[in-house]
Amino acid sequence: MHGTRISGVEDSSSIVPLFDLRVTDDDVAAVSETLRSGWLTMGPRTQAFEAAFAEHLGVRHAVAVSSATAALHLAYLAAGVGPGDEVIVPAITFVAGAAAARYCGAVPVLADIVGQHDLGLDPDDLDNRATERTKAVCAVHYAGYPAAVESLRAWCAERSVALIEDAAHSPHLSPVGLASVYSFFSNKVLSCGEGGLLATNDDAVGEIARLLRSHAMTSGTWDRHLGHAATYDVVGTGYNYRLDEPRAALLSARLPRLQEDIAERRRLVHRYRAALADVPGITLPYDDDAVDRSACYVMPVMIDDPALRDLLRADLLERHGVQTSVLYPAIHEFTEYRGEQAQPLPRSEHAARTELTIPLFPHLSDASQDRVISGLIDGLDQLRG
Repeated sequence: MHGTRISGVEDSSSIVPLFDLRVTDDDVAAVSETLRSGWLTMGPRTQAFEAAFAEHLGVRHAVAVSSATAALHLAYLAAGVGPGDEVIVPAITFVAGAAAARYCGAVPVLADIVGQHDLGLDPDDLDNRATERTKAVCAVHYAGYPAAVESLRAWCAERSVALIEDAAHSPHLSPVGLASVYSFFSNKVLSCGEGGLLATNDDAVGEIARLLRSHAMTSGTWDRHLGHAATYDVVGTGYNYRLDEPRAALLSARLPRLQEDIAERRRLVHRYRAALADVPGITLPYDDDAVDRSACYVMPVMIDDPALRDLLRADLLERHGVQTSVLYPAIHEFTEYRGEQAQPLPRSEHAARTELTIPLFPHLSDASQDRVISGLIDGLDQLRG
């Protein structure tokens, strides 16, 4: 996604950005205090954020890392994914879900989504994709809307397959499967620029993630600084997936506002849905009840005629000054992944050609939102003649 700005004041005289990041004085103070502390690598502020986020989710283990991609890699490894294994991933998601399987030496197997009204992984498609090599399923909570995790968990349990949840868009959802991963990228609901987290109630998974995120060392720099260990051993092949202290401090400062931010996102999504519900040529994914279970990371709309989607994007920007995006292109249509998918993915391909993401962030003004709505309706009217 593009259009991220650090401002605090939305400029209605220019473009309506896809996303706008508001940084408060408290956020800046938390980072400044950390910089003055002289301790910048993974340490007490990272530990404090992990404890706060674990309490927020109600889980036993919260392991902060450098990105949600890193968290996915660690989750797959903790699930025992290795060379020759397969991981089922929805075709409509960020490419990290597939790439992290490759990091383990495994093969990502892409599955279809439910359809235009639900862009989550279709549980009924799993049997079409599974083989004796299937080791894990990655369920994505698309746009913050919960995936069908109960059905997915039952399918996985019956076959001794691990369920990993990609909750990059959903910092309010606790893990149902073996582990969930979260993103703190700059445009996410809870953001710090770069960062991620693995959450789990499985003690072994938590231990593996903590060990492997820092080169599989038996003690960290902060532990040795406190005198808890004189040296360290290396007990495996680990990674440099540490989260630094300034980002952890920023996350701790922003976490108390999370529920308020999500509530405002839901209000704006309900307002969008009321205005667009009866507009010809548009399908709105999910339903009004689902909004109140979602983090409302983005506002997706489906343009019924795929030939109009990109024309409408250009029109919104050129005539109305409204930024948009596409969430997501289908993974199997990227150059790197093209040709690997043996079975068709018709619903994913249709969604990739019809999805349009319109501006959404907690301090989006009603006036700017009305500008998006009117531009969308006007653009469709113009293009449809």
